Amino acid sequence: MSRSTPLRGVHERLGATLTDFAGWQMPLRYGSESAEHNAVRTAAGLFDLSHMGEIFVTGPQAGEALDHALVGHLSILAPGRARYTMIVDEDGGILDDLIVYRLDEDRYMVVANASNYAVVARELTARSEGYDARVTDRSDEYALVAVQGPRAAEILRGLTDADLDGLKYYAILPGVVAGAPALIARTGYTGEDGFELFVLNEHAVPLWDALGEAGRDLGLVPAGLSARDTLRLEAGMPLYGNELTSSATPFDAGLGRVVRFDKPGDFVGRSALERAAQNGGTRRLVGLVARGRRVPRHGYPVTREGAVVGEVTSGAPSQSLGKPIAMAYVTEDALREGGLTVDIRGSHEPVDVVDLPFYRRSK
Repeated sequence: MSRSTPLRGVHERLGATLTDFAGWQMPLRYGSESAEHNAVRTAAGLFDLSHMGEIFVTGPQAGEALDHALVGHLSILAPGRARYTMIVDEDGGILDDLIVYRLDEDRYMVVANASNYAVVARELTARSEGYDARVTDRSDEYALVAVQGPRAAEILRGLTDADLDGLKYYAILPGVVAGAPALIARTGYTGEDGFELFVLNEHAVPLWDALGEAGRDLGLVPAGLSARDTLRLEAGMPLYGNELTSSATPFDAGLGRVVRFDKPGDFVGRSALERAAQNGGTRRLVGLVARGRRVPRHGYPVTREGAVVGEVTSGAPSQSLGKPIAMAYVTEDALREGGLTVDIRGSHEPVDVVDLPFYRRSK
C-alpha cells in the first residue's frame, strides 16, 4: 500500500494527478507540466518532498562515523554547511546519493532518497558501530517543502526573519517560517536558486498554504514530479534508479569528485573505488541532444552503426532548449568514434554528445 505525505489532502484539493513513486502517493502534475516547469525557470515552484528521508547522526564521533560510512569527508564540514555525497557498497556500487548537513558540532542530518532511506539508515547504523555516535531515523516525523526559482528568496523573505541573504548555497540554518520552527536549507535540485524547509509534519499544511499565499502575485505555482524531473534533467542532476544504481560507481557517473581518498582512515568501498579511479571505466555518463523531434526515453538503446553501445537513463523534451535531451551511459570507444544514434522504436535517431548540464541559470 502506498504511503501519503502530510500534504496529500492539499494536493487533492488542488486537483493534482497522483501517482505511486517509491511507495508514496505523490503529485505528478497539477495541470500543465510544461507550465510548472517554466514557472520554476521564470518565477517559482512549490514542491512537496516529504517522501525524502531524514536521518540524524549525533554524538562526539558523528563526523568520524560518517567519514567511515560515506565516500565524502564530512568531519571537516563547518556547522551550518552541507555536502553532496554518496553511500556505496564494498564493491563501490552506489547505494544512494545523499546530502549531509552539519547542524552543529556533534549533530548531522543525512537526507536520503525515498526509495533508499531505510537501507541508508540501516547501513549507517551498522557502519557506526565502534564510534561514539548514534543514528536516528526521523523520516516519519518530518515534512519537506521546497520553493525553487528566481523569486524564491523574495517569496520566503516575507515569511521569516532568518538571514536568507547570508545563507550560502549548500548551507542550512534554523529559523521560523510562517510561525513554524524549521530548518532552512539552500541546496535544490532544479538548477535554480531555492530553499528546502524541513518542518515537523503538523506544520506542513499551514506552511504550504502560507507559501502559496505569499507567492500568489509573484508567479508561484505548485509543481509535481514531472516538472521536477525535467528541471533536474536540464540541470544535469542524476536520479537514483536511473543514472545512479548499485551497478555504477561514482566514477562511472562522472561524480568521482565526491570520493575523498585524502581523508584519514578507511571507508566502506575504498579499495574498490581506488581501483575504479586508477583503471578507469569502460562507459561514461554523457548528455545527448537529439537532432530531430523524437524523444530518447529511459531504457532506449544508444547505437552506432546499428550496434548497441549504451543505454539512455533519462530523457525528455527540454522546455529551455526547445529540443529533446537525454542522459545516457555510453562506451568510451563509441564516444571516441562518434556518430551516435538512439534506437527509438526501430528508428535510429541521430544525437549529439554535449557537456552537462544542459542548462545553467544566469547569475
